Amino acid sequence: MENGAAPTAKPVIVAIDGPSGTGKSSTSKAVAAQLGLSYLDTGAQYRAITWWMVTNGIDLEDPTAIAAVAGKPEIVSGTDPAAPAITVDGVDVAGPIRTQEVTSKVSAVSAVPEVRARITELQRSLAAAAANGIVVEGRDIGTTVLPDADLKIFLTASPEARAARRSGELKGADVAATREALIKRDAADSSRKTSPLAKAGDAVEVDTTELTLAQVIECVVTLVEEKRAGK
Repeated sequence: MENGAAPTAKPVIVAIDGPSGTGKSSTSKAVAAQLGLSYLDTGAQYRAITWWMVTNGIDLEDPTAIAAVAGKPEIVSGTDPAAPAITVDGVDVAGPIRTQEVTSKVSAVSAVPEVRARITELQRSLAAAAANGIVVEGRDIGTTVLPDADLKIFLTASPEARAARRSGELKGADVAATREALIKRDAADSSRKTSPLAKAGDAVEVDTTELTLAQVIECVVTLVEEKRAGK
């Protein structure tokens, strides 16, 4: 580039996986913003398709019914870390997808292979289109969605720490009840046949239990910069 601008760094694809309450979204957004990368919250995509199914009265006890309509909703994800938008059939669902109703049903919908295939395809196309690189957060990014990611990180934390964080996010939530719900969701996500929640063999594990959010962000930014420098 002319006029002394720094050469453009090679696009870097960062996969950040882990269960909920580990600081995944906050970390991923901040790292992407700090490094000028795109950002994708894959959990929001599964919540969006779940919201659509609930809104349209699909029987969520019936995987066949879910599979039959998996291709119907048009899901569009914005990848700006400062304002990650998500729409379904042109409707802004950033708020509605965070309700307790959607939260309680997302594991059942996400477990259906046709749903995962549809959303995985969306995720791969967004990652491929990110000119400067992208931070993609989820549960099966390093293992299934982007197995060739440049850097894979797996965030963990104790159930107690995770429950306390989630309760802070979900206003009025009871910590003990939140902890039970998290453990139940972990079990469902880890045991599903299609793309379970799992740590990739080549992922760097970061236990966030005793770390502040700023420390986790710093740790991940350092890992990404080291990866970029080594290219």
